[in-house]
Amino acid sequence: MQNKEKKQRGNNRQKRNPWDPYWLEKAGDWATDFVIEGHRYRRRLGIRSEELKSRANEEAKRFYVQAWDDVKSLVYVEESTKTPFCLAALRYMQNGKERRFLARIIEYFGEDTMIEDIDAMAIAAAAAELYPHAKPETVKRQLKTPIMAVINFAKGTGREKSHDTKRSRWLTPEEVERVLFFASNPHKAGLHDPHLRTLQKVAFMLGGGAGPGETFAAQVASWNPATSEWWLDGTKTNYRARFVLLPQRSIDLMGNLPESGPAFLAPDGQPYVARQNGGGQMAEAFGKIRDAAGLGRDVVPYTLRHTWATWFYAQTKDFRRLVDLGGWNKSDTANRYCKVAPKDLGNRLLQHGWDFREDVGDPVKFGELVTIRK
Repeated sequence: MQNKEKKQRGNNRQKRNPWDPYWLEKAGDWATDFVIEGHRYRRRLGIRSEELKSRANEEAKRFYVQAWDDVKSLVYVEESTKTPFCLAALRYMQNGKERRFLARIIEYFGEDTMIEDIDAMAIAAAAAELYPHAKPETVKRQLKTPIMAVINFAKGTGREKSHDTKRSRWLTPEEVERVLFFASNPHKAGLHDPHLRTLQKVAFMLGGGAGPGETFAAQVASWNPATSEWWLDGTKTNYRARFVLLPQRSIDLMGNLPESGPAFLAPDGQPYVARQNGGGQMAEAFGKIRDAAGLGRDVVPYTLRHTWATWFYAQTKDFRRLVDLGGWNKSDTANRYCKVAPKDLGNRLLQHGWDFREDVGDPVKFGELVTIRK
């Protein structure tokens, strides 16, 4: 039956136009069937009389014109959503991005190449044309990476470089001396701390750069007095596990620690209960010391970590060790400490007994005037 219908359809339509209708005997209706841009369009025209061929022809033609309009509309939308590579590269450079190597690439792709059309084969063809004898690493650096950077920028999928604008409060050596005085004499600050446990924590954080939570979790078993190193387990979100190296001034100020278990206790002798953002657990005791020292409320326990980082880099100029000892997962955060200190800070620290240099012989004594020689 199907073969008979197809034969009848062929007899009914000796097409002069793509939309010419044909009669469907079984359905009792006129129909049209044509292809535009690879898409097949078929429709019954709803004209149920074999005698109305001219009317069927008008309806089929109207449907054909409408189909073409739809195709043109789809093609226009598809083309209008594409972005020329040259335009994307221009916007990329106008946003302060790296412009090296782009001139040749823009000239190669011209005005008509869209970023949506640049695939691995297109990049390979560009490499063969622009860098026929270059090493793979050169092609990657000067061609592949710039192309992908422009494409990701245009699509909004590129990693935006973060600009750290936070101003981190840190303490000068002179301010720290006032804090240490009242931490060593807590009764003068209205703090009941007969075993100077707040002083121990302040000294540890200033010398090793540990955060408050790391300080509360530090174990006596992790301390190696022979090398002045303390192992910190790190945290799940903020810091990597690492050794911190304590200067002699911190070791002297910490004094005697418990024989086992948590190294740093609350003023009442109890261990701290671990919790997220644990700096608040020592906020009350630290606040009394801070207020007595005449410092503002912008100074909090975490300020001691900022102070360590600022001091360490000012004295050593060793950014790699700063990142390693600080335990940051990314170096971006550590960058803020590299340009915030005065040039004489390193020597002032030595005058106050803070020596963060690596393997420089005997520790500097408190009050001893030493000059760093380049």
